[in-house]
Amino acid sequence: MINARKLVPAGWLFARAGMAALLVAGLFGCKAYDSALGSGENVTAIDTARLTQSGFLSNYSKLKPVAAMQGIECWRDTRFDPKKYKKIQITPIVVSLVAPKDSKDGKVPAVDPGDLKQLTDYFYETLQGALKPQTQLVTQPGAGVAVLRIALTDLVPTSVPGSVAGTLIPYAFIAEASSGKATGRPAGSTPYLGETGMEMQFRDGANGAVLAECRDTEIGRKYAAELNAGAAQAAQTWANGYMSSFQSWGYAKAAFNKWSMLVAKRVAELQQIQPTP
Repeated sequence: MINARKLVPAGWLFARAGMAALLVAGLFGCKAYDSALGSGENVTAIDTARLTQSGFLSNYSKLKPVAAMQGIECWRDTRFDPKKYKKIQITPIVVSLVAPKDSKDGKVPAVDPGDLKQLTDYFYETLQGALKPQTQLVTQPGAGVAVLRIALTDLVPTSVPGSVAGTLIPYAFIAEASSGKATGRPAGSTPYLGETGMEMQFRDGANGAVLAECRDTEIGRKYAAELNAGAAQAAQTWANGYMSSFQSWGYAKAAFNKWSMLVAKRVAELQQIQPTP
């Protein structure tokens, strides 16, 4: 319940968002405006407390954080030689939602079917775009084909009303910005921001053997500013996080962008292929 504290007019919310966009545009130049407010890979963070175990993967006990995947948990069969797999088949992304770790009733969250289709289509297309420059994508399994299977296992949209309310209350951002660690979430996160989990598997296209598996759960960070990356990068990261906090699935799409980039980069490294700029 909001008490006698004076609220800032709603119009100021959008003025602040506009000022953020203008700040980024000024730092990067008008031509870079779209990219400055683009994918926002830095505005989500791994939340190890919310990693899922949906049953989609074959062996969860082998999963360990991998530095090359920015801390995402993975394992790879020691007999897996990436150089033998020059083609990748991305199977349709499935949804296998499980109850969030902090769920009090153990219920699986309901997600609108239309939203699910948009999200899975977005993730699939983003993966294709990231992998195409260095890998041949195919539609059928076979010899020399690595089959990439993905399940979305956690989808919680951002509570836009909560984000708006937190922004409208004067100085509330100070408490919000530091609330992540206090609630056991990543720094810069707040309880009403969305979270997105996935489990990923690579199989041999000829015999179906499991080659590698990964899992991750990303949570949104409204106040994520990579200050050590320079003023321009900090402004871009902050603007991306701030803007995403007013979109129900903004952080989910940022997580998809991040995972697609990491998968493409890791595939290129393992196959010793130089990614196309």
